[in-house]
Amino acid sequence: MRLWHEALIPLLPRPQLLGQHREAAALRGKGWGKKHATVDYVFTHPYYKLFQFHLLVLAEMERRGYVPDPLWHDPLYRGKNLPLLETIKPLPATHPLYPEHDDAYLEACLLNLAQKGILLPKP
Repeated sequence: MRLWHEALIPLLPRPQLLGQHREAAALRGKGWGKKHATVDYVFTHPYYKLFQFHLLVLAEMERRGYVPDPLWHDPLYRGKNLPLLETIKPLPATHPLYPEHDDAYLEACLLNLAQKGILLPKP
């Protein structure tokens, strides 16, 4: 499981973009709070940050003509198998959304993609 650096979202090939949606949806659902070395930092931030990140992914999907389930635009939605959150505190968006998504993380993501044969320009 990995959340790509947010600057890469518009550049991701189709499989990685759709995979990113699945990852964000899984984290918002039953994956919230479950230990995973690559994304543990997400759980040190409010859940709303993950929702904001997922919105970036959803917007890019829609820009490309995909039609994700509109329920994912609801910050209380956690997937078909879980009840809605009762409340959530909205937060202003920061840039980057996660402070861990710094220049070093961007380089690590680009290297990871390159190892998969996906060469992207540095945004």
